[in-house]
Amino acid sequence: MTNLHDTQLPAKPASKRNLLTRSLMIAAASLSLSAVALPAAAGNWWSTSPSVSIGSSTINVRNKGAKGNGVHDDTAAFQAAIDSLPKSGGTVTVPAGRYMINAVKSIRMRSHTRLQLQDGAELRVIPNKEAWHYAIRAWRVNNVVISGGKIVGERAQHRGKGGEWGMGVSILGSKNVLVKNVRVSDFWGDGLYVGAKNGVRSDYVTINNVVSTGNRRQGLSITPASHVYVVNSTFSDTHGTLPQAGVDIEPQNEGKTTDIRLENNTMTGNKGNGIELHANISSIKITKNKLTNNRGFGVLAISAPYLTISGNQATRNGLAGVGLTSKTHHTSVANNTLQYNSTRYMSPTKSGGGKTRDIQVSSTTYSITQSNNTLSPKR
Repeated sequence: MTNLHDTQLPAKPASKRNLLTRSLMIAAASLSLSAVALPAAAGNWWSTSPSVSIGSSTINVRNKGAKGNGVHDDTAAFQAAIDSLPKSGGTVTVPAGRYMINAVKSIRMRSHTRLQLQDGAELRVIPNKEAWHYAIRAWRVNNVVISGGKIVGERAQHRGKGGEWGMGVSILGSKNVLVKNVRVSDFWGDGLYVGAKNGVRSDYVTINNVVSTGNRRQGLSITPASHVYVVNSTFSDTHGTLPQAGVDIEPQNEGKTTDIRLENNTMTGNKGNGIELHANISSIKITKNKLTNNRGFGVLAISAPYLTISGNQATRNGLAGVGLTSKTHHTSVANNTLQYNSTRYMSPTKSGGGKTRDIQVSSTTYSITQSNNTLSPKR
């Protein structure tokens, strides 16, 4: 490395033209270095129709023995159909019918594979006593599509008393996964769960036009993951065991959760909060959602940093439309309609009540900005 004192001085002063040329060269070099040092602006990473690589082969699940009569255990037939696809993957089609599934064994997805439930197709979980069970597992795979039909749990017939981890669709440590046009209901735990497996986070998961309703613990849980896009979906009537939220983003100490976008969804009738957020997350965008008639907050952040909450409608929730608590920080709440909330303390039909009816910010939070929100009129 050359020291400044080792640089020889020119023998004679440079001309004004040379000085100008050198100055321009230095400026150009500086701009070049800046271009290298600063990242280029990235395009949108989310899409309602993401690119997913699925193999060209197709098989009908009935060709492997599935009956769809509401009595026969069709789990083995589903797995045989998936496993019969070549290494390049393909599509398993599921005609109309009720297919009984052993969720302790699960339907286990492979990479580059689509499970296509046709109109009138329903997967129904056989009652069990296990705390942990999953109708469909997408674990440590990539390029998977689950679409169409209904997936129904066994919460009303569950034979055990403990646990809360009976899941409809479990996505762990997987990449490029699309769940669309599916109705998931009545699970002992969560309708859908997205997270990590053996330290590997799920990445690029899209949940589009899904209804998750009547589940016991959560409509959707997102734990360590990145680039999860939840759009055009409904999370409703979650009740049975805490937290009972429509959507819960809560990685705890398992890893980071980053780049999550919830857009144009409805969270309604949940016994907990419409959306719940916790620590160890960043770059979370909550936009254009409808949050109504949840018993808790419309959106509740507990020590949750780096949130953007914009363009949502939160009305008639039991607590405030938006609650920012504990050490929540670097959060923007803008352009939302937050009206007639806190119905557990005042009539939902009576206007007025003041700002704290609709948005509550704890004194322990910091770097919070609020702008252009429409609140209930004052009395």
